[in-house]
Amino acid sequence: MPVDLYYVPGSAPCRAVLLTARALNLNLNLKLVDLHHGEHLKPEYLKINPQHTVPTLVDDGYPIYESRAIITYLVNKYGKGSALYPEDPKARALVDQRLYFDIGTLYQRFGDYFYPQIFGGAPADKDKLAKVEDALKLLDTFLEGQKYVAGANLTVADLSIVAGVSSFEASDIDFKKYANVKRWYETVKSTAPGYQEANEKGLDAFKALVNSLLKK
Repeated sequence: MPVDLYYVPGSAPCRAVLLTARALNLNLNLKLVDLHHGEHLKPEYLKINPQHTVPTLVDDGYPIYESRAIITYLVNKYGKGSALYPEDPKARALVDQRLYFDIGTLYQRFGDYFYPQIFGGAPADKDKLAKVEDALKLLDTFLEGQKYVAGANLTVADLSIVAGVSSFEASDIDFKKYANVKRWYETVKSTAPGYQEANEKGLDAFKALVNSLLKK
């Protein structure tokens, strides 16, 4: 049975799944979801994902949503023993912490700051920007003396975070002023398998969307 991924190319969470699949050398059956025309709200989609979000993975009839749940599931099933999601409890706990930091702090604050501007026409909020900067300072601290966000090896935490942080390029947030973040970003871009195909193309689509929305 194929592994289906319902996705949108510009979505950072979707790109995290694509990056993980490439790192596992796993072929996904890609199914584009037309959010603009409400395809994610149709009964057949709500049946597999009541949250009506992307990405959604369906593996042999079993649906999973929330990108960070998807990427850890993929390694658990298709990458046994992989350093992408280490089996050692302490090493795995650190990866989990970074993933939770990503969804609860870093990417969350980016979304709170930027998405109201592009999707709702809201003005930039300096207080929300300050919270993004604080999150980037934390990421910079995590990376002090570390090649990757959870130690010496590339993990799903890097793939999730890089998908989000790369999206900052479409905004006015200068994450590259943080030396450790800049170094890490370039390292992941050059070492994550299939980065260009799995992330860069979707990032270009996201930038194009942002530009079109800001022109309205």
